[in-house]
Amino acid sequence: MIDLKGKNIIVTGASGGIGNSIIEKLSQGGANILASGTRVEKLDELKDKFRNIKTLKFDISLVDKIESFIENATKELGGNLDGVVNNAGVTQDNLAIRMSLEEWQKVIDVNLTSTFLISKFSIKKMLKNKSGKIVNITSVVGHTGNLGQANYTASKAGIIAMSKSLAIEYAKKNININCISPGFIKTAMTDKLDDKFKESIISKIPSARLGDPVDIANAVLFLCSNQSDYINGETLHVNGGMYMA
Repeated sequence: MIDLKGKNIIVTGASGGIGNSIIEKLSQGGANILASGTRVEKLDELKDKFRNIKTLKFDISLVDKIESFIENATKELGGNLDGVVNNAGVTQDNLAIRMSLEEWQKVIDVNLTSTFLISKFSIKKMLKNKSGKIVNITSVVGHTGNLGQANYTASKAGIIAMSKSLAIEYAKKNININCISPGFIKTAMTDKLDDKFKESIISKIPSARLGDPVDIANAVLFLCSNQSDYINGETLHVNGGMYMA
C-alpha cells in the first residue's frame, strides 16, 4: 500500500469522474487533499465522503487569479504543498477550417496556460520544502492527433513538452514533474458516445475495453508517492495499449 500520510496535495478538476477517482485513491493513501473544481455540489459531496479533504471552488480559466488560488489552497492545507495534480481541462471541438480563434484560444488558455501557471506557482511553494510532485493529465490524442480537435491535441501535446522543460529546470531541487496520458476512459462524456463509434474505438484498443477512472487514479497515486522519486519528465501511458510510445 502506498503511504501518502502527511502529504498535502492539490487536485484540480476534482468534480469530474476521473477527478473523483483520483481524490478517492489519494485519500485512501492518507494524503491531505485540497479538491478544486467549479461545481460546488460535487465538491460538497466529496467533502462529505472523505475526512481528509478540503474544497475550494475555482475556475482555472481565471489566469490572473491562479497565484492567489495556489496561495489560498496551500493555506487551507496548513502552509505546505507536497503535490499538485493538474486534472482540469476543457474541449471545444470543431474542424480546423470552421474553428474560430475564440474556440482555439479558449482551449489553449485553459488546458495549457493554466496548467503552466498552476505548476509555476506550485513550484515556488515546493522550493521552500526542497521537494514536490506535479502530475499533469494529458491525453492519448496529444500524441496521435484527432479529428476535430486541433486545439485540444495542441494543448495536450504542449503540456507534455512543457512538463519535460520544467522537470529539467527543477530536478536538482527534488521536484518531479510527470504526465499521465489517458486513453479512452469510461466517464459521463464517453457514455454519451454513439454505440457504433464506441465500438470502433474499442476495436483499436488491444485490451478490448475502455479504461476505468481508477486506472488513471492508480497512476496518479504512484507518481505522487516516493516510489516514483527517480522518474522525472516522463509520460505514463494508460490506454490499454492503444498507443505505445
